[in-house]
Amino acid sequence: MANRARTQSGTTRSSGNEPNPLDKVIEFYEQYSKIINTVTSVVAIVVIGYFSYTKLYKGPREEKAATAIAFPQLLMRIDSLNLALNGDGQHPGLAKIAKKYDGTESANLCRYYSGVCYMQMGDFKNAIKQLQDFDGKGTMLGYEAWGLLGEAYMETNNPKKAIEYFNKATKDKSDVMLTPLYLYQEGLAYEANKQTAEAGKAFKRIRDEYPKSPQARNIDIELASLGDIAD
Repeated sequence: MANRARTQSGTTRSSGNEPNPLDKVIEFYEQYSKIINTVTSVVAIVVIGYFSYTKLYKGPREEKAATAIAFPQLLMRIDSLNLALNGDGQHPGLAKIAKKYDGTESANLCRYYSGVCYMQMGDFKNAIKQLQDFDGKGTMLGYEAWGLLGEAYMETNNPKKAIEYFNKATKDKSDVMLTPLYLYQEGLAYEANKQTAEAGKAFKRIRDEYPKSPQARNIDIELASLGDIAD
C-alpha cells in the first residue's frame, strides 16, 4: 500500500509539472496580439462591408433597375423603339437605366435591348456599340447578341468582322433554331469575303447537322452556286 501511495504521489507531482495548454495560448496571444487584432478587424470589416453592399445597396438597386426596365420592354413590344431607348419624359429609357444602374443585371440587359432597337432602326454603328458592351456569355441571349453583331457588321460592309461573330454565334450545336440561321449568314459572309471553301463548309453543316431547318431547304442551290455540288 505504501509503494502504491508513493507511486500515486509521484504521478501527481509529475502531472503538476506538465505545461498547461491554456498558458501556451495566452502566451501566444500576448506575443502576437497586435497582429491578431488587426487581422480580426480586417476580416470583420470585409464581412460587414460585403453584407452591407449586397443587402443594403446592390439588392435594392437590382430591384429598382428591374422595375424600371419593364416600361421600355413594353414599348419595344409595340415597336415604339425611340421611346424605349430614350423614355417618354416620365419613364426613363434604356439608355438612362443602363447608366443609372450600371453594374446591375438589368443595366446589362438594357445594352442588349438597345442593340436590338438600333438594329431595327437601321443604326448599325450604335447597335454594334451596345451589343459589344453587353455581357451575355454562356446564355442564349449571348449567342443572339453575337449573331446580331454579325448582321450589323455585314450591314456596315465588314464581312471579315461579321465572320468572327457568326463563328461565335454558331458554337451551340444543340440550338436547332439560331445555329442554322447564323450558319447560313456565316456562309454568305464568307462568300462576300471571297472565301468560297469556308462558305461551303458552313452550308454543308446546315445540310448535314440541321436537315430539318428552314435554311436546309435550298442549301444544295447555295452549294451549287459555289461550284460545290453536295456529295
